[in-house]
Amino acid sequence: MFDFSKITGWIHDLLASFMADWLVVVTECVLIGVGLLLAYALLALFYIYFERKVCAAFQCRLGPNRVGRWGLLQSFADMFKILIKELISLKHTDKFLFALAPYLVIAASMLAFAVLPWGKGLQIIDFNIGIFFLIAVSSIGVLGILLAGWSSNNKFTLIGALRSGAQMVSYELSIGLSVITMVAFAGTMSVTGIVEAQGDCWFIFSGHLPAIIAFIIYMIAGTAETNRGPFDLPEAESELTAGYHTEYSGIHFGFFYLAEYLNLFIVAGVASLLFFGGWMPLHIPGWEGFNDVMNYIPGPVWFIGKAVALSFVIIWFKWTFPRLRIDQLLALEWKYLLPINLFNLVLMVLVIIYGLHGPVVPVLD
Repeated sequence: MFDFSKITGWIHDLLASFMADWLVVVTECVLIGVGLLLAYALLALFYIYFERKVCAAFQCRLGPNRVGRWGLLQSFADMFKILIKELISLKHTDKFLFALAPYLVIAASMLAFAVLPWGKGLQIIDFNIGIFFLIAVSSIGVLGILLAGWSSNNKFTLIGALRSGAQMVSYELSIGLSVITMVAFAGTMSVTGIVEAQGDCWFIFSGHLPAIIAFIIYMIAGTAETNRGPFDLPEAESELTAGYHTEYSGIHFGFFYLAEYLNLFIVAGVASLLFFGGWMPLHIPGWEGFNDVMNYIPGPVWFIGKAVALSFVIIWFKWTFPRLRIDQLLALEWKYLLPINLFNLVLMVLVIIYGLHGPVVPVLD
């Protein structure tokens, strides 16, 4: 696999050859920020178009087909429209918190986005507690949603925010336990270490039954964490108009919209990282010729392909299952997913202690 640290190292050496050290750091931070924003925007536009086409296929429609060939420019047209829309100022709202809420949601999304490993040496944030950092920053988003619902001074937004808070706090437990299960199996919280531990065999195969259970629970909880159907009670249009962002317009509404789709990619990307090897190609022990061919496919292609495939499964959930009631939603977490997850964590520990796992060599810090 190509090591992208050679390119980043060359850029660093080039800048250091004619800049002061502090200016090199500032320039690199600006370049990384611009690249992050560009990738963020392009992925959001792709996911908007992707979901519209998938939804249309499920409903026997064509989807976007007017603006550009195959409707490819429809998402760009919608983006420009939302950028030039007026920001409506409301009376009887907490103006500071009302304006702050969408930035909290987008900041949490971008920090989590920065942890994802796109390829070997192609990662913005990489340190030995990367998974811990990912879980921590992804929890900030719920604060923005609660602030948005409360500061709008609207009963529909407040109900939507309370629903979202209860839902996200509840399902974060299942996400965390699923992640801890795979971290225990890998033996490290380093994102790079987890990916490299899957060089010979992805965890979904080498982790046996506990890994499969953790993956299924993670996908269910991840769908709920992103407020997507059938767990979209916080934005239930038939009950709450638009939920916690009912009173938002223009770019502020666009921030919530972007964060929803990027959170979809982040959930799928973390699933790819933990269970399907991240940027690691598919390797089958003993099939050296096949493995050599797989190594020719670039790491970013592997990672993005896995994330998009898992995103399709989450989108499939939304357009297949009816919306759950709030009591059903919470009962699913507290009565079923959480106990199963706790049992599964113990089962994974037993697999590790008795050496029942596959050809994975844990990477210890």
